[in-house]
Amino acid sequence: MSDQAARTPGATRARPGEYLFDLAQVNHILGGPDYSTANGACVEGDRMIVGLMRMPAGTGAAPHSHPNEQWIYILEGTFQATIGGTEVTAAPGSVLYIPADIVHSGKATPQADVVFFTVKDGSHGLQGIKAA
Repeated sequence: MSDQAARTPGATRARPGEYLFDLAQVNHILGGPDYSTANGACVEGDRMIVGLMRMPAGTGAAPHSHPNEQWIYILEGTFQATIGGTEVTAAPGSVLYIPADIVHSGKATPQADVVFFTVKDGSHGLQGIKAA
């Protein structure tokens, strides 16, 4: 593991010999400051980035993309997403796959916050680019 700075502003970077992270304590960042209400913890290694995020009920992420692929595992709530033009609804226990460079958006239903665990490859930071 390298001693580099995190690619995502505010994220925690794993250091040599550091193997355990309490996601309730490491940090608190916005998942996409200019396009998303998702917020929570983010830890980066050399090749992977993980985040535990919360999206408040009735809010979401505007269309955006990123050059790294992403997995989203829904822990709580219901998430309605559009990925590459396909609409999906993800409940707890569902996992979403978002390929690199695919425009996607999503929101928590009005009934409850969505809590999700996300994993991205480390070719780019956690945050994406808002679609034009």
